[in-house]
Amino acid sequence: MTTVLTPASPLTAADRCDRCGAQAYLRVVLASGGELLFCAHHGRKFEPELKKIAVEIQDESGRLSGTAATADEDER
Repeated sequence: MTTVLTPASPLTAADRCDRCGAQAYLRVVLASGGELLFCAHHGRKFEPELKKIAVEIQDESGRLSGTAATADEDER
C-alpha cells in the first residue's frame, strides 16, 4: 500500500463518502482498478481492512485540522 501525500487530483466538496455521503477526505484505489471514497470518520473506522486491499490511499484528512471555524472577513 502507498499513501499519497501530494495527490495529483485533490478531492473536492463534490467527492462524497461512499458510506454516509459526507465530504470525502480519503480516496482508496483498489487492486481491481476501482476506487472508494470515505469521509475522515469512516476512513479511520475501516482503515485496517482498507490497508489490506488498497494499492494506494490518498489521505487529505489533514485539511481538517487547523481550519478556523469561521472565515475572516477577507476570506468571505
